[in-house]
Amino acid sequence: MSAHPTRRAVLVAGAAAAITQRAAAADVPIRRILVVASSGERSSPHWVAFEDELRRLGYTNGRNGALNYILRAIEMSRPALTEAIAAQLGQGAEVIIVSGSARTLDAAAAATRTVPIVMIAIDYDPLAKGYIASLAHPGGNITGVMLQTIEVTEKRLDLFKQAVPDMRRVAILWDRNAADTYAAARNAAAVLGIPAVSVEVRDTPYDYERALADAGVGPGDGLIAMSSGVFFTDRDKLAELALRHGLPTNIGGRESVDAGGLMYYGASLSGMARLAAHYVDKILKGAKPVDLPVEQPTRFELVINLKTAKALGLTIPPAILARADDVIE
Repeated sequence: MSAHPTRRAVLVAGAAAAITQRAAAADVPIRRILVVASSGERSSPHWVAFEDELRRLGYTNGRNGALNYILRAIEMSRPALTEAIAAQLGQGAEVIIVSGSARTLDAAAAATRTVPIVMIAIDYDPLAKGYIASLAHPGGNITGVMLQTIEVTEKRLDLFKQAVPDMRRVAILWDRNAADTYAAARNAAAVLGIPAVSVEVRDTPYDYERALADAGVGPGDGLIAMSSGVFFTDRDKLAELALRHGLPTNIGGRESVDAGGLMYYGASLSGMARLAAHYVDKILKGAKPVDLPVEQPTRFELVINLKTAKALGLTIPPAILARADDVIE
């Protein structure tokens, strides 16, 4: 962990004064939107999709919108993150998008009880954790979308076993941010009769090599990573490591499959980010979070990387390939 975690956060408050001056000259009101994300880059496909949808809805950064980012929030302490969010609120942010872990949402909720927060809940259940009163009537200043990552964990494991039927055990990679999904994975493995081994990592930067060695993970095992912002950031490193050790992987997000992971099953993060843009639009037009039900995905995608399968010497069963929404060849 860096000694100066706030320096590792990417604050895109870029040219706010210049934006304000140009907008004032054109007499166009500036709508200020703050994005707080546990991990990733502004160039990540889901943020590209989010900004694209905002433009389609009529918000252009630099003309009538000021879009600021706090990225890799997972690398900041909670007090530092809350302070960074509060500083952006002091500059007039009207709505906050919070993507990723419950810890990131917790920091935003501590920063304000009044400014609307649109969550993209990835690795937690906001209802179970008490952030909202119900899906239909969230209450307070928080609404948004949830990816149902915990709920689809059993299906992820089932498809993984079908894709790699000779898998001896499943190694479950998790950290403190993925404790909820890890518990769901252990329960799912027991229900499905798949032997499982815990691979917990602590203290960033994570030493994945040592964690796998300590857990005795090797040939014949499969690696399933729980939803964590750190794993998303490390997706290239994890894909390379798994290939080197001959491990088929099921890692969260299609971006991880693009990076060389074997497969992914779950909601489209880009699709949910586009949906979050519609919440922003409604709120900026006067809607209150309390009146906007929390939405869940209606479509899940199965993505398989056949190049990785070939490199691992695996033959994916035709039935699984037929179910795939996207196959990388």
